[in-house]
Amino acid sequence: MLNVKHIVVHYGRVEAVKGISFDVEAGCITTLIGANGAGKSTCLKAISGLVPLTSGEIWLEGKRTDGMAPEKIVSLGVSHVPEGKRLFLEMSVFDNLMTGAFLRKDKDEIEKDIERIYEYFPILKRAHQRQASSLSGGEQQMLALGRGLMSNPRLLLLDEPSLGLSPVLTQEVAAIIERIADEGLSILLIEQNASLALKLASKGYVLETGKIALEGDTKQLQCDEYVKRAYLGI
Repeated sequence: MLNVKHIVVHYGRVEAVKGISFDVEAGCITTLIGANGAGKSTCLKAISGLVPLTSGEIWLEGKRTDGMAPEKIVSLGVSHVPEGKRLFLEMSVFDNLMTGAFLRKDKDEIEKDIERIYEYFPILKRAHQRQASSLSGGEQQMLALGRGLMSNPRLLLLDEPSLGLSPVLTQEVAAIIERIADEGLSILLIEQNASLALKLASKGYVLETGKIALEGDTKQLQCDEYVKRAYLGI
């Protein structure tokens, strides 16, 4: 599905990502875990075209995408739900959802997808005319996720979807992520909650200071002594 090959990303003179490679398989959840500043969010921004590569390549379903404009990458089926929600707070819930479909022309399918989002998140249906600013933090996260799904992606990039959520809401959002993956969507997940990420994903990569320190099946990573000490608090 997605092949990231030896990518290097700089912010000025700072090398944020240092020649890493990883893959996302179709229909699976893959996770990147690591401490703040490890380069996880930069990887997502590079994939979605928001930051340029210094070197390396990114391939989506056999098509090279690095260097493409972000809107072109969206049109190829990549949707990025960034950390911090980035909603249009003075717009309604419905209008925020519709911004996720701005490149689409299939009105009938858009209507079906709106109903699908409301099925995932009934609170959004009840609040569809309210301003996004009136929603709770958890509801705003649901809206951000719903907006990301409205582009009808084949690959969903999720940056810290549980950030700031209560344990109950975290489990609710996690259940939705599992559900959409079961329906065939490929997901690349970044999570500070490493325990949650490793439970949701089938394959994981551990990033440390811009490099991949460990990778493998998430069940194996959960049993790794270093991962348990450094990321799982065991």
